[in-house]
Amino acid sequence: MSPEIVSILALVAIFAIATFLPINMGALAFVAAFLVGTLSVGLSAEDILGGFPAELVLTLIGVTYLFAIAQNNGTVDLLVRGAVRLVGGHVAAIPWIMFAVTALLTAIGALSPAAVAIIAPIALTFAARHGISPLLMGMMVIHGAQGGGFSPISVYGVTVNTIVEDEGLPSSPLAVFLGALFFNLAIALALFLVLGGRQLLGRKVAAAPLAHVEHAHGTVVRGHGAAPGPGVGGDDDEHVHPEVARPVGFEQVLTLVGLAVVAVLALAFDLDIGFVSITVAVVLALFSAQKHKGAVTQISWSTVLLIAGVLTFVFVLQEAGTIDYVGEAVIGLGMPLLIALLLCYIGGVVSAFASSTAIIGVAILLAVPFLESGDIGAVGVVVALSVASTIVDVSPFSTNGALVLANAQDVDRDRFYKQILAYSGIVVAVGPLLAWLVFVVVPSWL
Repeated sequence: MSPEIVSILALVAIFAIATFLPINMGALAFVAAFLVGTLSVGLSAEDILGGFPAELVLTLIGVTYLFAIAQNNGTVDLLVRGAVRLVGGHVAAIPWIMFAVTALLTAIGALSPAAVAIIAPIALTFAARHGISPLLMGMMVIHGAQGGGFSPISVYGVTVNTIVEDEGLPSSPLAVFLGALFFNLAIALALFLVLGGRQLLGRKVAAAPLAHVEHAHGTVVRGHGAAPGPGVGGDDDEHVHPEVARPVGFEQVLTLVGLAVVAVLALAFDLDIGFVSITVAVVLALFSAQKHKGAVTQISWSTVLLIAGVLTFVFVLQEAGTIDYVGEAVIGLGMPLLIALLLCYIGGVVSAFASSTAIIGVAILLAVPFLESGDIGAVGVVVALSVASTIVDVSPFSTNGALVLANAQDVDRDRFYKQILAYSGIVVAVGPLLAWLVFVVVPSWL
C-alpha cells in the first residue's frame, strides 16, 4: 500500500477515534506521525521532529498563559462589568453586550471554550431573569466567541495565519479577522430578529442585574479548565465576581496595558507574538508571584498537544506526498469554485464533531495545491474555510454548545437540547454554503 493511502487511512482513524473516545487528537497524531513516518514513509525520528511547530507552540503557551493571569487578577471580570454597565437598563442590549464581551475575550487570546465558559453562566442568568430566549442568548455568546476568534493575536488567527504564511500563500490577517467577525455578526443579527429580539426593544430593568450568577447552580468558572490554585478556586481563592463592583486595581491597569503592548509589538512592529506574550505574562506574574503560581496549570496544554500533534502529522503527510496527492485529485475536478465549496463542507461537517482548530489546519493545507494555481482567490478561500470550520461549534456535541446547554436556567433541558440541535443542523447545512458564497463566489465576480 502506498504511503499516501496509508497516511490518509491514518488521518481518518485519528478523527474517528478522537470523535468517539475521549482521547486527545494531538496524542493520536503524534503516534500516527511516528508509526506512519518511520514504517511507511521512511523518516527517522529526527526527521519527524523537524516538523514540530515550535513557533506556534510557544505562541499558544504565551497567549493562554497571559490570559490565565488576566483572568486570575480580575481583569477579565473588569471587562465584563464595564460592558454590562453599558447596557444602561436596556434589555435588548444585553445579548449584544454578551456577544461583544465574548468576542473581545477571544480576540485578546482566550480560547473559544474558555470565553464561553466565563460568559455563558452570566448571559444565561440574564436570559432567565429578563425573559430573553436562552437559545438567542447562548448562540450570541458562541457567535461572539467565533467572531473575535480570528484576530491576529488569537489562537485561531495565529494558527491560520502561520499555516498560510508557511505555505507561501497570499496572506491577509485583517481579512481573516474581519471576515469572521462580520459573518458572525450577521448571523447574530438574524438570530436577534428571529428569536424575539424585537420584542425586547423598549424594555428596561433596574440596575444591579448580576446577583448570584455563579452561585445559581453552585458553579465556579475557571478559564482553560484550571486546576484549583490561588485565584482559581483553591483554598486561598479570592473570586472576583462580575456582579460585585470593585475598584480598579494596579494589577488590572497593568494587565490592560500589557495586552495593549502585546497587540502593538506583534502587529505594528512584527515581533514574535509568542515571545512577546510570555514576556508580558512573566512581567505581570512578577508583581504577584504567589497569586499567579497556579496560572501555568491554566495554560491550555490540551490545545498545545492537539495543535503540535496534528501539525507534526501534517508534516509527515507532506513528506509522504499526501497533500499533493489529494490536491491533485481535487484539482482533477476541474472546477475551483466546486472544490472550495467541497472543502468548506468537509471542514464544517467534521468540525461539528471534532476539533475546529485541527480541522482548520487540515482544510487549508488540502486547499494549498489548487490555491497555488491562482485560478481562485486564496485569501477568500482561507476566510471561507476558517468561518465554515468554526461557526458549527454551536453544535451540542462541541464544547461551546455543551457549555450553553449545561448553563441554561429554568428550561426544559430535553427541549432546549433539541432546539440547539436543530439550530446547529441548520448551521451545518447552510453555513459553509453562505461562507463560500460570501468569501469565494462574490469576490470572483467582482
